[in-house]
Amino acid sequence: MKFELTAKILLFVLATVFIGESLFSQNRNYTSQRTTVTPIIDGFIDEEVWDVAEWGGDFFQHFPQNGVAPTYQTQFKILYDDNNLYVAIRMFDEEPEKIVKRLSRRDINEGDWISIGFDSYNDNLTSYNFGVNAVGVKRDLVTVNDNQRDFSWDAVYYVKVSIDDKGWVAEFRIPLSQLRFADVETHNWGMQIVRNVFRLDERSSWQNIPRDAKGWVSNWGNLNGIHGIKPKLDLEIVPYTVIKSDNYKPETGNPYMDGNDFSLSAGLDGKVSLSNEFTLNFTINPDFGQVEADPSEVNLTAFETFFEEKRPFFIEGKNIFSFPLSAGGGAFRNQNIFYSRRIGRTPHLSDGDYSLADNEYANMPEYANILAAFKFSGKTKNGLSVGIMESIVPKAQVEISDNIDTRKQVVEPFTNYFLARVQKDYNQGNTTLGGMFSATNRDLTNDELNILPKGEYTGGLDFKHFWKDQTFLVQANGFASRIIGSENAIINLQESSTRYYQRPDVNHVSLDTTLTSLSGYGGGFKIGKVGNGHWRYSFILNFRSPGFDPNGLGYIQNADEIQNINYLSYQVLEPKGIFISLRMVSALWNSWSFDWIRNATGIEFNMHSMFKNHWRLDWGVNKSSQYRNRFELQGGPALMLPGGGHGWMVLNTDNRKKLSFNLHTFQDFGRYSSKRSQHYTFGINYRASTALSFSINNSFVENKNELKYIETVDHNGENIFVVGHMRSKQFSSSIRINYSITPDLTIQYYGQPFIFAADYSKFKRITNSTADNYYERFHEYTPNEINLEEGEYVVNESGIQGEYRFADPKFNFFQFRSNFVVRWEYLPGSTLYFVWSQGRTDDNGVGEYNFSNDMNTLFDIYPSNVFLLKFSYRIVI
Repeated sequence: MKFELTAKILLFVLATVFIGESLFSQNRNYTSQRTTVTPIIDGFIDEEVWDVAEWGGDFFQHFPQNGVAPTYQTQFKILYDDNNLYVAIRMFDEEPEKIVKRLSRRDINEGDWISIGFDSYNDNLTSYNFGVNAVGVKRDLVTVNDNQRDFSWDAVYYVKVSIDDKGWVAEFRIPLSQLRFADVETHNWGMQIVRNVFRLDERSSWQNIPRDAKGWVSNWGNLNGIHGIKPKLDLEIVPYTVIKSDNYKPETGNPYMDGNDFSLSAGLDGKVSLSNEFTLNFTINPDFGQVEADPSEVNLTAFETFFEEKRPFFIEGKNIFSFPLSAGGGAFRNQNIFYSRRIGRTPHLSDGDYSLADNEYANMPEYANILAAFKFSGKTKNGLSVGIMESIVPKAQVEISDNIDTRKQVVEPFTNYFLARVQKDYNQGNTTLGGMFSATNRDLTNDELNILPKGEYTGGLDFKHFWKDQTFLVQANGFASRIIGSENAIINLQESSTRYYQRPDVNHVSLDTTLTSLSGYGGGFKIGKVGNGHWRYSFILNFRSPGFDPNGLGYIQNADEIQNINYLSYQVLEPKGIFISLRMVSALWNSWSFDWIRNATGIEFNMHSMFKNHWRLDWGVNKSSQYRNRFELQGGPALMLPGGGHGWMVLNTDNRKKLSFNLHTFQDFGRYSSKRSQHYTFGINYRASTALSFSINNSFVENKNELKYIETVDHNGENIFVVGHMRSKQFSSSIRINYSITPDLTIQYYGQPFIFAADYSKFKRITNSTADNYYERFHEYTPNEINLEEGEYVVNESGIQGEYRFADPKFNFFQFRSNFVVRWEYLPGSTLYFVWSQGRTDDNGVGEYNFSNDMNTLFDIYPSNVFLLKFSYRIVI
């Protein structure tokens, strides 16, 4: 029966879900002392003011062994007054000359470091963490949902370090304005201190937490003794100015391509403490010119590529705005109700959506500028988290000129993006209930924009519950979407790669050209053992209806799918044999469309290990059934692709060494030689000095695919789906150089050359896309049936009346992207950026890969050079 195996696994999980033992740790306590004298923060704790506080200490090793005494102990003291916390931490080390001191950008975990965290909400879920390494580089983060770390948070605090014959010392002043806490007389906070000894690869902590524990913040110790402090309500504004010069190859006669563009702009970032629990962040006319460019790629699939967010405003505090559309891992793991890259995206209308006369030129905006964005967020002492985001993007226009007259056309409408998220914690954070709503509203006054939806709305509810000391978990979510727009807009959505309602072989949905709205729903469920002990297991079920689409402000690749994943894993909790750590994972997965036709089944096994020489080895294998691919023919019938398997391996040498290496390979095979993929990456990391590091990662990918989609040809009123043997080769290299003059003055360089070539042969016509016999799914053209004429293939196939044509698909693509960034935080929260970005992009129809020739071609391309100077100054009112 279709669900027999899945049902057995679910029954196994339910039958064993109450079995198991939990490890408990006694919560520790430290009592801080109020001071009337302000310590001098200089990295030396020899002032009398520190004498009023008792030393805390007796740390436990957390890694590689758990619960035993560390190699070197750590002690600390904590004072406070009405405005600040003061922390002194002494890290003992019998060989202080071997303390590893590495300069880097903020939040990079290199060298010896120390970090102290405060659960000032005392909700067992949220913490603010302040750290520093042995040379003074700050590392701060927020932890949410007990164990989700967010390094994008940059607090304003003051810290100095020193090294002596006993080890090293860190001395902190942490303004209370950087914490959120209740307006009460007596405070009891969660607290943890973690130390890393880099050369030993040893981590120790004040509060011992078993390695197999699911929670992190929920297992912390307690900070007591704080009385009479009041939440700080500050107004912080950061005005900035940007000077930008863009130099590129001039184009004769084009008024928009004279070789140089210059601009001067200004904007404002700000943060307002509306209460002791809620904060309003805002940005007006933001500029993100200092942000590193996206990696180069060639996307030959029907789906949109997912790119990571890198813009600071949208990164900071992003966890509260997250609503994953999956109750676990698998293919849905990146898909979310909120995908911030939608805001300020490339315009919907591209070159083909407006007409140009022979003597006209167009100035197309690269992105839709953001006028303003606002974030309201916080958490009450009763465990209610609230996040609201509002973003305003004005219309973007292409300017068209014939050097006499100028006209404009809207390519992206005025758009308002709204997002609201709420979560409520119960049962000391073991139970969470939440909801989320997103809305995208567009002004479609211009008729040419009616191909876009007018409004896109998505909402969802989620629930999570841990029990038995967070050993077991059950979670569920449900969500729905509704889109309204013109008939053309809804037709476009029905025919998009997300669902392909026009497919000739689909029966449970159909293309309706009269609709002015589209609705759908989905959900997920997970239950299993997630903490304590060696074993983990879970049952996961995710589904989404054909009409579900959150892409107005979210991200999915495809709807119309039901997915089941069953996980079983085992981990070694203490060093054993040749291993410091070892984890093995197996999974069985199934996929169906909403008509309950099976798409695929697969099984995989992977292992993750660290050896006692601190080398790491991860590897895995996968075996899958034949795959009913509903998207390869891009609106055509589902194409049954042969089953196969793949294997992968990642090897990393000891990264504590000055020179380390990494090697990655991925090998993919298909039955009947239907596909073959090889991926190799080799990387070198070199730490030349305390301040200078260098890395290079070279990657080569070769793909062979016998049934790669090329084109749909309309011939005599019928669609002919043309596929062929594609062989592609790709080389890319990621080069990084980091030089830190001081902890606050850094220089970074990133460069990526990228070359790609794809050649096609053995062209075929799909005949019976799901035939049992692989070779009956297509007809391969004989040499007498196909000829290449002036960049087009002409087909005269026996049995088909008349000839038809399709373009020669072979091509080469070349791209180089680089960023050179000097960043100086001349005052806490105030920065000066100098940025030099270079880009080279071109393509041709050759289709041949020749590394030497292609690299020469790449660097013969005329570059575009952008120089940017950004100055910001933090003002606290």
